[in-house]
Amino acid sequence: MLARFRPLVSATSNVLRSSAIRNLSTTTAVRSDAIFVHRDTPENNPRIAFEFSADNMQEAKRIMAKYPPQYKKAAMIPLLHLAQKQNGWTSISVMNYIAKLLEVPPMRVYEVATFYTMFNRNPVGKYFLQVCTTTPCQLCGSSKIVEAIEKHLGIKVGETTQDKLFTLVEVECAGACVNAPVISVNDDYFEDLTPETTVKLLDDLKAGKPVKRGPVSGRNNCEPLNGQTTLTTPPPGPGFMVRDDL
Repeated sequence: MLARFRPLVSATSNVLRSSAIRNLSTTTAVRSDAIFVHRDTPENNPRIAFEFSADNMQEAKRIMAKYPPQYKKAAMIPLLHLAQKQNGWTSISVMNYIAKLLEVPPMRVYEVATFYTMFNRNPVGKYFLQVCTTTPCQLCGSSKIVEAIEKHLGIKVGETTQDKLFTLVEVECAGACVNAPVISVNDDYFEDLTPETTVKLLDDLKAGKPVKRGPVSGRNNCEPLNGQTTLTTPPPGPGFMVRDDL
């Protein structure tokens, strides 16, 4: 009699045992285009000295004065930014110098510099071209802007021209969606771009000609392209729509 139920009991036990086992799933590791481990190179090694210029040292002291002495490490990001503006990029010597200035272990600076993409840990060109390719810019033709730059300069995204003038990268949301597509050249924004105006901008930069920041379409800031649609008359003065007995 019992032998008749043994297969059923055995099958039930197997089901319970398999349901108690937790299934593990894995996803493919996403590779970054950045390398976070330092390797000495001829242009990036601790033997290359760096220190602030006299003017930048005064600026650094002004920045650090904003924080209590025991919390001056809070000035790390603005000091790294200041150092990068002077050096052109954030080398290992720059990071070590900032660590010494703030009296913190170098690792604390490495952690910050490798976390934020605003710090370039490899040499970049004189003109650092950051093309926004997030959805609003993409819908307005940013892919054509990237193609125009690559074709005109003969480089791909992530590369630098042989004359060390231009470095091209893609970035996420430059925060100028209403003026898309947009390129950030160092600290300046150039907006409402087309492939033709982008090529002209590159030629002007290469020739050392003055360039005007902001929209290249001729509109003022982010006003509508076809002119204002609101606030087209002088605003009413005090008392407008207020009862006479008040």
